[in-house]
Amino acid sequence: MEASARETKAFLRPREITTAVNLLRLILAYCLGDRGLRSIAAWATSIGLADISNVALLYRLQHCGDWLTLLVGQALAEAQPKASRGRLIRIIDGTTVPKAGRQAKARNGVWRIHSAFDLPRERFGFFELTDEKGGERLDRIPVLAGEIRIADRAYLQPDRIAAVLEASGDIVVRAGWKSARWCDGEGVPVDLLAVFRKAAARGLIDQPIWIAQRSAPALKLRLIAVKRPTEVAEAAKRKARQAARKGGHRISEQTLAAAEWVILITSLSPDSFAASDVLALYRLRWRIELAFKRLKSLIGLKGPPGNDERSARAYILAHLLVILLLEPVIDEFEDSPHWAQAA
Repeated sequence: MEASARETKAFLRPREITTAVNLLRLILAYCLGDRGLRSIAAWATSIGLADISNVALLYRLQHCGDWLTLLVGQALAEAQPKASRGRLIRIIDGTTVPKAGRQAKARNGVWRIHSAFDLPRERFGFFELTDEKGGERLDRIPVLAGEIRIADRAYLQPDRIAAVLEASGDIVVRAGWKSARWCDGEGVPVDLLAVFRKAAARGLIDQPIWIAQRSAPALKLRLIAVKRPTEVAEAAKRKARQAARKGGHRISEQTLAAAEWVILITSLSPDSFAASDVLALYRLRWRIELAFKRLKSLIGLKGPPGNDERSARAYILAHLLVILLLEPVIDEFEDSPHWAQAA
């Protein structure tokens, strides 16, 4: 702890704060509590932790971002799993917290937390923090050979998918009917709606598909689609109509027809993973939504109180560090079902 704090210049010499551990206690007390800097400084003085002013505490907070990043990285590395089949399953997604300040709110400024949630460990395996300019990328997170990477339709990015495959990973990604340039092995465009109509009676599609890339040959993948039950399909159509009204445009009949289907693409071989297995894998994606809920409710992550980027970064990293420390014992006081039971 002392060595890493000195290495990152978060703690150079003992003055008001005598040890790096005490500095971390102060940082966590402020970031995870609901008291301001002045109250935390008074609390620290009253218990003999440190005799420090609120201004000095803010200075320390602003200079501990690199240290907290290092601590988060160490916590992730210590629990790094090995891929197996048991293949490592990594659910990729992100969440945001708002930036503070009138100007930031006016331009919808947010801090974006890019994450990987690993199964069967049920632990976060990666974090990266950016502002709103840091886009969602399927290959942002380093690939562990043999992993199966699961993501929602925002990550249907052919060039990024190719990068994951080149690093010896596999993918299962949700797709929209017109969110890619679909084609066959000869490069001829494929009309997904026609494919859906042809398979309507069976209600299941499992076939090869190619997706065009910007500057590389089309990417060969596997298309899996399952027709939704009538009630579920009608609910999906209502949601699509509501989104269209909110966006001020009319929804097409093609979009409503596609809403009857759940569409996935995958690189997993049909010899090893039947269509039902791939669909079951994708259903595990809800686990990361629960993990984000834990982060925001159990740990209390919300928008940083200040508009200084250095202190805001430290504020969020402190919460990420704490969720990593608590994850191994969360199951002891939560009743959520295990992922394998959910599958």
